[in-house]
Amino acid sequence: MDGILVIDKPKAYTSFDVVAVMRKLCGEKKIGHTGTLDPMATGVLPILVGKATRCAPFIDDTDKEYEAEFQLGLSTDTQDITGTVVSKTPHRVTREEIEAVLPRFRGEILQLPPMYSAVQIDGKRLYSLARQGIEVEREKRPVTIYQCDLLSFDEETQRGRLLIMCSKGTYIRTLCSDIGQALGSLGVLTSLRRTVACGFSLRYALPLEKAREIVASGGSMKEYLLPIEAVFADVPKVKITAAQMTRFCNGGALSLERTKIPPADWLEGRTYRVISPEEEFLGLGQISRKNDELKILRLFYGAP
Repeated sequence: MDGILVIDKPKAYTSFDVVAVMRKLCGEKKIGHTGTLDPMATGVLPILVGKATRCAPFIDDTDKEYEAEFQLGLSTDTQDITGTVVSKTPHRVTREEIEAVLPRFRGEILQLPPMYSAVQIDGKRLYSLARQGIEVEREKRPVTIYQCDLLSFDEETQRGRLLIMCSKGTYIRTLCSDIGQALGSLGVLTSLRRTVACGFSLRYALPLEKAREIVASGGSMKEYLLPIEAVFADVPKVKITAAQMTRFCNGGALSLERTKIPPADWLEGRTYRVISPEEEFLGLGQISRKNDELKILRLFYGAP
C-alpha cells in the first residue's frame, strides 16, 4: 500500500498517536506523517504510507492555513488555554482596534519561539526546560504571514477567530499572544484547526473515527489513498522517453539537451517531476548546471 492518506486529526491525539492507529488500520508498518500538530489542534494531517514515506524530506517545508480561536485578557505559560494562567487584565478591546493592529502581523515578521516548543538550544528541547521551570534566552526567527484576517470577535467575551495562512515554523499561539500585547492586552490561543497542509485541504480529509469505522465494517484504506505524485502537484513536470526512463531508474542523470525542458528553464537546483511515456510518476529530478544534467533527487518508481 503506497500513497497519501489525509486524516482529520481529532483533539487530544498527538500526531504520533494518529500514525499508530493508521498502522493498524492499514496493516502497514512503513507509515509516517508530515506537519506535526499539537494535541489540542485538529485538522489536516497528511499520513505517508509505504513508498510515500520517501516524500517526507521534500514536503514538510510548505505553507499552512489555520482557523484559530483566541481569548484576550489573559496569558498562560504555554500561550494557549491548556497552560497555567500567569496574568490577567481588565483592559477591553474593540473589533476596530484588532483590525487596526493586524497589518503589523502580515508579511515577514519575527517570532520568539515559546518555551513550550520543540526548538532545541544546546541540544535540549525548550519544552523539557520549561517543565523544569527553566527559561532560557531565545533568538527571534523570521516567519511569513501571508494572510491574517479577523473572522469574528465578540466584544462582550473578548473571544475571536482568525484565518491565518503562514509559512512553516509559525507559532499560532505566539501570534495570538503577540496580537494581545500589541492591543495593550493579553492573548491566548483557545482552539486551533488546520485547514490546509502540504497542498491538501479539509475537503480531502478523512476523520480518524470514520477510518476506524470503515475498516471495522470490512472496508480498506486503499480506497482513500491519494497517489504519491499528489504531494508534488505544484512541481513542474517533464515527460521522458523510454530510453531515458531506463537510465533514470537505474540512477543515471539525463542530459538537459535531450529533455523537453527549455533552456530558459535550466535553473540551478530547480526540481521536476519526472514522468514516463505512459504518464507514470517516476521520481524527482533536480537540475545541475555543472554538466547541464537532470540528476535524481528521489526515485519512487520500483523503489522498495
